[in-house]
Order: sequence, then structure tokens, then C-alpha cells
Amino acid sequence: MPQRPIQFWFRGRLTEVRDVSPQRTVLQWLREDAHATGSKEGCGEGDCGACTVVIGSRDDTARGGVRLDAVNSCIQLLPTLDGKALFTVEDLAQPEHLHPVQQAMVETHASQCGFCTPGFVMSLWADYEMRDAAPSREEVKTCLSGNLCRCTGYRPIIDAAQRAWQQPACKMDRTPLRATLDTLAAMPALDYTSHGQRFIAPRSLAALAQHCETMPQARLLAGSTDIGLWVTKQLRQLGDILYLGAVDELKTITHTEAYIEIGAGASLSAAFAVLVQEDPHWQELAERFASLPVRNAGTLGGNVANGSPIGDSMPALIALDSQIVLQKGARVRSLALEDFYLAYQKTALEAGEFVRAVRVPRHREDAAFRTWKVSKRAEQDISAVCAGFSLHIEDGMVREVRLAFGGMAATPKRAAQAEAALRGQPFSEITVRAAMAALAQDFQPLDDMRASAAYRLQVAQNLVWRLWLECSPDTGQPAPARLQDLQAVQS
Repeated sequence: MPQRPIQFWFRGRLTEVRDVSPQRTVLQWLREDAHATGSKEGCGEGDCGACTVVIGSRDDTARGGVRLDAVNSCIQLLPTLDGKALFTVEDLAQPEHLHPVQQAMVETHASQCGFCTPGFVMSLWADYEMRDAAPSREEVKTCLSGNLCRCTGYRPIIDAAQRAWQQPACKMDRTPLRATLDTLAAMPALDYTSHGQRFIAPRSLAALAQHCETMPQARLLAGSTDIGLWVTKQLRQLGDILYLGAVDELKTITHTEAYIEIGAGASLSAAFAVLVQEDPHWQELAERFASLPVRNAGTLGGNVANGSPIGDSMPALIALDSQIVLQKGARVRSLALEDFYLAYQKTALEAGEFVRAVRVPRHREDAAFRTWKVSKRAEQDISAVCAGFSLHIEDGMVREVRLAFGGMAATPKRAAQAEAALRGQPFSEITVRAAMAALAQDFQPLDDMRASAAYRLQVAQNLVWRLWLECSPDTGQPAPARLQDLQAVQS
């Protein structure tokens, strides 16, 4: 059967792309092939947001059956657009008027050099389209967490986001788009070869499992928020690619009495939304994990499978005793997430095996859960230290405790000695101080450009102390631990 081209909705019609490398990025195609130069190239690593575009995909829960997500086009590979819709800043303005978001940017003087402006506009447009009411300033900040501006300043841009809602409504009609996306979904799964590389996007777990077994050397690709940098920064050749993003079964999130099972293809945005609903103490990490465009594209399964010692989700997941579900052919197995990591960048994955899901135990009313990230920037930054804690206290005694850290060792790891200092002991300042001291036996962190070893150890100890301040019945009302938690003093 002859191979079909890459097909997606672009500029109001179905677009077909042939004879391009499977690892050509969306931004490269836009600027160099489609000559759509409104999207800018800045960092090339999903950090600055100048290249932000919006991806439309089928979603029966969204208005018109189409979900719109802002993503970084510089690290998205072109074949991942197959079956979806692509919108850039050129799509917004009509011949007779600007879009309300663009008009608001003009009226609030929210652009100077203009290089970053298309990216800001696309992030705001996606938010505008997906909302039913004007956002708060805090919600706008979250929306713009992946867009950097070096000359205008953010105040007028935030003003523009809210001012856009004072204009007459200008929502996109998604009915024709959904019909086209349905037509694309009915086509055969993409199996595309060009430039000596093959890109396969199976649409079922069974097909994915079969391809993984027959092509164990193929690169597994989910959100491309890490592998995309291999292409743009390391100039690596990926070889044959197996794309998980077309397998709807991997995007499901299910609840049982014992756990929440998050499919490996579920986006970080979707995963964190469920986790925060289960326990609000996920909220801080959910807001500070990279940026919204990265969370929209990246997956929890990919973050876990990556095996990075600074992956921000793993300490919290390990603290909750989460399980990872693996599949090879028809065989499905699970193991404790902490046992998945064997050494630096080495996991328990077998050849031909892939991550199917992560199982997170349900919230326990008798246990306290906390997770905190320490980095140089509030958003869009790599952790110096990330910690996850689970603590069960009964009659003033520590019955169960799990302390897990990222950035402190070659893998995400529990603090066994610190846990031993707490377990079975009164939850007191003396016991907590002993656990803090024991962290020096658990970890010998490295010095690198993000933080010194001494700083990392002190931060880890301080986070254990913060756990005491927030969870001890003896400390009364917890003291504010973040600037945003401070309240104005009434005179």
C-alpha cells in the first residue's frame, strides 16, 4: 500500500506534506517551507515562547468538539501534526479588523520590538478561545508562563489579556474544523518514510506493542519536549520513530478506589488537573512544572520514562508509592516507581517494552502530602532540588513516612536514613532535626551550574523543616513559606 503524506488542517484547508525529514520541526516547516514567518525562532528549546503556535485536536468535551493548546513549534516534529490543526498568528487578523487579542495588545501598548509578540498573542488567543469568561490576572500569568519578553514588560501584556474581553466576542467556528479532523481520523494510521527515516503513529495499544517488539531500536516519542532538544541543540539523528501521541488509549485517566491510573500519553496539563483535584497540595508543582506550552505538549509518562534525576514529577510520585505500568507485547507488568530507576539515565525498561501508565494512590485523609520545587526562576526552570513527602502521624507518632528527592543523586531517590530517623518516633522538633542531619548520610549531591552540593543539601534539609512547620500540630497556624502567601498588614 503506498504511503500517504502528512496531513493536517492549515490556513482553513487540508494540507499535505511529502518528502520532508520526519525530524523536521514545525517551526522549520513554517518559516522555510510555508513562508509563514510570523512565528519567530528564539531559543530553539521551548523556553522563550517566540515560536508559540496553537494545535487543534479532537476533544468531545471542548466547545465544538475541538481543543486548542498553545505549544512550542521549535521542538515539535512536523509529523506529529498529522490528524490535527495548526494555527499561527497569521490566522487571527481579518482583512477589516484585528482579533480582539491583537487589538488589545495595540491599545495597551503591549509591544515594543515585536519579536516576542506573535508568541504572546498565540498563547492569549488559545486561552481566549478555551475560556467562557475573562481570566484573572493570576490566570493570565499562568497562561503566559512560557512566553518571555525582554523589553516591553509584562504589565501591559497582562492588561491586554483582560482588555480583549471588553471587545465584541470573536470566537472561532469550530464546526468545519471538527468535520475535517473527523475525516482525518478515519484515514489509515500514519506510516511515513523519508530521508532514510520512518515515522510510525499507531492508533491502538495493540499496534504500538507490536511495533515496539518488531522495532525495538525505534525511538519512542510522546510530547517531544525533551527529544525535540536532541534535534535542535544536539543535532542528533533519531532514526526510526514510534509516536505515542495517536494512541487514544494512552491518553485516558481512570479512577479506582485504590489509585488513579494516568495513561502514558496523557498531557502533563491533563495529569496535573486530575492530581490537583485529588489533593490541592499538587498545585504549586503543577504551576511551576516548566510552562503551560510545555505542559500542554509533554506527558507525565514521558517525564517518568525519561529517567532524569531532575524530573520534577518523580519525587512526589515516589513519595506517594506510585506504580509504573509497563507493556511488552501482550504482557503487562507493574512495579514500584522507585524501583524503575537503576542508575543514571538507566531504567528497568526491557527491549521492546514501553511505559503504559502511572498509578497514583488515592488521597488519604490520615496522611499529609507535600511537594516543593526549588529553582532559580518561578517557572520554566530546571530544579536545583525537588522534594516529595508523605507523612502519616497517629497519636503524635510517625507511623509511616516517605521522603523522596530529585536533584540530589543520580536518580530520583528516597532518603532512607532520614525516614528511619522519623519512623516510629514522636513527630517533634528534635526528631525532625535528627532527620535533617541524616540527609547527609542519604545524599552526596554534585556541584554543577545549577547549584552547589552544599546548597542542595541545605535546601533539602530546609524542606524537611518546612514539612515540620506545615504539618506539626505544635506549630499552630503555619507561617507563610512563599512571598505570595504573605498578607498585607492592616494598620
